[in-house]
Amino acid sequence: MDEIKTIVSHKKGKVDVTPIATFYRNEIKESITKGNLKPRIVAFLTTNDEGALDYSKWTKIACNKDGIEFILKRVERVDLEDEILEANKDNNVHGIMVYYPVFGGMMDSYLQDVVSPEKDVEGLSTINRFNLYHNIRYMDAAQTKKCVIPCTPLAMVKIVDELGIYDKSLALGEHLKGKTITIVNRSEIVGRPLAAMLANDGAFVYSVDLNGIIVFQPGKRFGTIKMSETTITRDEAISKSDILILGVPSPKFKIESNLIKDGTIVINFAGCLNVDESIESRCVLVPTIGKVTIAMLERNLMRLYHNKVTHSSSSSTSSS
Repeated sequence: MDEIKTIVSHKKGKVDVTPIATFYRNEIKESITKGNLKPRIVAFLTTNDEGALDYSKWTKIACNKDGIEFILKRVERVDLEDEILEANKDNNVHGIMVYYPVFGGMMDSYLQDVVSPEKDVEGLSTINRFNLYHNIRYMDAAQTKKCVIPCTPLAMVKIVDELGIYDKSLALGEHLKGKTITIVNRSEIVGRPLAAMLANDGAFVYSVDLNGIIVFQPGKRFGTIKMSETTITRDEAISKSDILILGVPSPKFKIESNLIKDGTIVINFAGCLNVDESIESRCVLVPTIGKVTIAMLERNLMRLYHNKVTHSSSSSTSSS
């Protein structure tokens, strides 16, 4: 990853995240091969949305290449709940994912909770999101089952880490102390969990959406997060930021380049670029993160796989 370090040290240029994704995928592939493991994920697709089709295609290619069986099922959206329930009961399925939106709104939120938390490879169920916001690391009291984190926020945290932004000389929970970050997206799938994760690492985070701006920052107790209202404008928040993270799914939405200070780390996770590409002449630009998101999906699946195997082994030992 020497090229990435060079770009960051010069505080300008475009970053290709392929080496970051490859690093994590190689780790996963090696563990599957050495352990002769048989992880399986079932993904449900109910739409002809081009973005979802592309994501499913590349996810399948990556998973199958790394030793993960990826089964893509096209289903009618009215049949999706029954299909999820069947996959929940199938002991040979270790992870379940759904390409959203399906119906949109509260119905999709409901479907996220139909997926068993123990197979929720995307980390989108209420219990997994609650655990993230409250810094709960395990799904069980015995602390044998590690929690999973939503893939896209996790991918961006890994990217920020690999860019060398984390100061590991500081205490745990303070690695981003002194950093101001603006996230233009506060969805429950990406923006809000990401804001919580970065604040939990010590950053001061402006979380922006159509309803205004909320500040996320470390709480008084370790592992807690404080949220507060602010009167600061979006433009003011962006101009103060060391890191700017953009996720607005509209090609018409662009942040004006003159708002972004020189040397800012700009990370774009929307399907379209929310900033002019010329920004790379004076900032560090990460235009896409999809490859790392897929690597984190694989990582989450392996965590769920090991949770199941470890728990099953413990149960067998106890019963004998």
